[in-house]
Amino acid sequence: MERKYWVPALERGHVVLACIARHPSKLRLIDLCAATGINKSTMFSLLHTMESLEWVEREKGDTYLLGSTFAYLGNAYFSNIDVVKLFMQHAAAAVAVVGETAQLARLEGEHVVYLAKVEAPTPVRLLSEPGRRIPAYTTALGKVLLAARGDAEVERLYRDQAFLPLTSNTLKDMNELLLLLPRIREQGYAEDLEEVAAGFCCLAVPVTDVFGRVLAAASFSIPTGQWDSKKELARDELSRLSGQLSSLL
Repeated sequence: MERKYWVPALERGHVVLACIARHPSKLRLIDLCAATGINKSTMFSLLHTMESLEWVEREKGDTYLLGSTFAYLGNAYFSNIDVVKLFMQHAAAAVAVVGETAQLARLEGEHVVYLAKVEAPTPVRLLSEPGRRIPAYTTALGKVLLAARGDAEVERLYRDQAFLPLTSNTLKDMNELLLLLPRIREQGYAEDLEEVAAGFCCLAVPVTDVFGRVLAAASFSIPTGQWDSKKELARDELSRLSGQLSSLL
């Protein structure tokens, strides 16, 4: 890159931020000087400015971590990633193998919102149209997305919420959900067994970015009569699709 218009102060700031990102809550001013080669007076000015801008936070022990500005900037960046477009480009191959409809959804509060679906060539049409919102605890998509959150956050989401049954198999309350989440985290996928619609089961996996942050979830809906014969195939194809999407996000 041409350095004619290079701003050294910005480069030094970048070096400091990268160092803090690699070692959050561990480095003091003197440690940052040693790690970066930046002198103490310059480092003091950089940290003071970045703290004022909420680029970094100084903790009680005078160590540093990235500040709230990066949460805002990160969310703005990822909101511009067209996960829907990538899903539509790559999910068709998985649908062709499994022969069932694939869906993409994200978590918004206590609901999942369907973002996209790729229909299988079957006479059955599912009601998972993009934009539809349903309680996350009812779906494989929602459960795998909730599993990416901590139990405390899940409790906050549903503290004052009654679990409304969509079928007789829908989870009854938050305790049932909290008991299920550790297994979902361990196995890396979630199921719903006729919990949204009678006659259909679903398997879902998370879709992450290259840093492992969960952005959305992808699923297959399978008629109950074919669940046993297609479940493993659906899981394999979703794992492949998720990995493919994650490498591009």
